Amino acid sequence: MSGSDNPTNRPDKKVPGSIGERTLSVHGGNHADGEGEAIRVPIIMANSYHLPKDPSTMDWSNPEHLTYTRNTGINQIALQDKLCALEHGEDAVALATGVAALHAVFFGHVSVGDHVLVSDTTYEATYKLWTSLLPRKYGIEATFVDITDLDAVVAAIRPNTKLIATEVVANPTTKVADIAALAAIADARGIVLMVDSTFTPPPLYRPLDDGAGLVVHSLTKYINGHGDAMGGAVIGRADLVDPIRSEAMVDVGGVISPFNAWLIMRGSVTLPLRLRQHQETALELARFLEADDRVAYVAYPGLESHPQHEVAKRQFGDPGRGIGGYGAIMAFALKGDPATQSRFVNDLKIITSAVSVGHDESLIVHVGTTGPRVAAYPEGFKKYGHLRFSVGLEDVDDLKADLAAALDTACSVS
Repeated sequence: MSGSDNPTNRPDKKVPGSIGERTLSVHGGNHADGEGEAIRVPIIMANSYHLPKDPSTMDWSNPEHLTYTRNTGINQIALQDKLCALEHGEDAVALATGVAALHAVFFGHVSVGDHVLVSDTTYEATYKLWTSLLPRKYGIEATFVDITDLDAVVAAIRPNTKLIATEVVANPTTKVADIAALAAIADARGIVLMVDSTFTPPPLYRPLDDGAGLVVHSLTKYINGHGDAMGGAVIGRADLVDPIRSEAMVDVGGVISPFNAWLIMRGSVTLPLRLRQHQETALELARFLEADDRVAYVAYPGLESHPQHEVAKRQFGDPGRGIGGYGAIMAFALKGDPATQSRFVNDLKIITSAVSVGHDESLIVHVGTTGPRVAAYPEGFKKYGHLRFSVGLEDVDDLKADLAAALDTACSVS
């Protein structure tokens, strides 16, 4: 629930609408104020709250009141209000993980007999949900389409299409979707556009401002930013969020824990500052890698060689729309076999070989050329595999030296 709907037993703190991004990140959702109270929302680990004097007529599953933490809790409310403020959304639901948030959208808005359009390049969990689990269990049909081909998107729409699901920057190829164009297509046909914006968090980009109905985040990544808590969120129009809260959260039970909500709330305070540094370093490293003859390709929206560079520049590269930039995720590969790619990763000293993105530390993972999703990847990905690189907050010169040294050692073996 957003800050505009305030049950009698929840705290609240209004934040002015016309404030800067850093101020918003500090104060958004921070309900605690008043004489003698903590200046930040404390961790409330209780799983139950005091009931009214006569609870006999209560709706026990109503998430509008503080009764039971599976329905809602103080820390969850605070985080949701901050997310609404950051994303310019009417309402939000915070859940246990990013995948729980994706599933919540599908569970809340798609039923047996419906049809869904899905970007052909997407996060593995989304791919599995729509190629296996949901069609097999519920008979929901999904069509995978090149989301950058708007004519193909329109051609794939059916009378029973209820949802278009895409990422702003696709994982792992960094394909960039034109959200405003997709929103116009969806809106004209009464279809919900759901956008996973995990790679492009606010204030870098806000899909709702370009007409998306719902935006999803893995809070585990940039919004938390410290690699120590898991969470997911759905933000958007109130009428679209309502069924997600009442069904996917309360009745399925994928609620975020109070401790994780508190950790993510704390991490989000520095989001604008972290994003600026992440992006500045990422662009320099992408150019550094692209200039090296031993590197087969670099896929990063900030490079002019990227197929959707102009879309990315218009959509979120303009500082007038936020902080400007192109995110901090790239994919690249060395000219060589899988052993060369693995040797390169193993020779890195500062950059950590691990999954996830958006941490304070730089993370890299080597992914090969097999698997069902590879068919939709660019030729370089099919030939060499890819190294997904999430650029962290270390000094750029240290990261550059780490990459250079590993290139030297990995490529010196014949």
